[in-house]
Amino acid sequence: MAEIFGKLKDRLSKTRTALFGGLKSLVGGRALDEELFEEMEEILIQGDLGINTVLELIDSLRQEVKTKGIKDSEEVISLLKQKIGDILQENSEPLRMEKGQLNVLMVVGVNGVGKTTSIAKLAHKFKNENKRVLLAAADTFRAAAVEQLEEWAERIGVEVIKHQEGSDPAAVAFDALKAAQSRGADVLIIDTAGRLQSKKNLMEEVKKIKRVISREMADAPHEVLLVLDATTGQNAISQAKVFNEALEITGIILTKLDGTAKGGIIVPIANELNIPVKFIGVGEGINDLHEFDPVQFSEALFDAEGGKN
Repeated sequence: MAEIFGKLKDRLSKTRTALFGGLKSLVGGRALDEELFEEMEEILIQGDLGINTVLELIDSLRQEVKTKGIKDSEEVISLLKQKIGDILQENSEPLRMEKGQLNVLMVVGVNGVGKTTSIAKLAHKFKNENKRVLLAAADTFRAAAVEQLEEWAERIGVEVIKHQEGSDPAAVAFDALKAAQSRGADVLIIDTAGRLQSKKNLMEEVKKIKRVISREMADAPHEVLLVLDATTGQNAISQAKVFNEALEITGIILTKLDGTAKGGIIVPIANELNIPVKFIGVGEGINDLHEFDPVQFSEALFDAEGGKN
């Protein structure tokens, strides 16, 4: 756990420097007045915590400072850390995986967010846990998408179910589900087309995949995971809202946290959408996708030395 915490702390350095480095510089020796709170608001909004979430946090801080009679401006940082940790903890939920049965994961997201790579990293994780994994190449509109998934599958050592380019994505998902059931697989991960959420007809096709899977297996898909790119900031929120309305997203994979100062986006995702972040991507390596731990994340974000147990 100490190794993972150390890596997380290192990979969040851009966000930590931009966001909480600025806060620590701001509060040092300052009076707890309205001007200070307004400047904190500005830093948090610039850090992509979202206006609504920031206003909630600052109002809560104001009330607590007044109620507890807090005079030390630096104590406000500790309070903020606690409140952010609480938001992430309240909306935390592990991946739904049942032993002794097939678990179907449907993965969605727009092009360029790291969806196919995240699927490969998930498959690698499950294979290392001695699970039999099958992948479904239901992004049939781009030959490159199927090829990329096949390349990853070969490297990892898992099987891919595919059809010809341009085939019905739902038909691929159907065949993959039947194959997974007949072969006693533990996990089926369905890749879907990297579609723009504004394209209504394309979104309908993703909804069709979900309907077909649900019809053939009553409680499937067990997870509908949306992959979001942390570097897109507030655009990730708008993507999540549209996908959630269409598909009832059960969890989020937040990628590219290592390359951005916008890692604070994870807070409004949890607070405003009530969708748990289940995995975070902190690098390009096959082992750089980690189950989201809200305590570790908030500790690493504030450059704390805790969270290593």
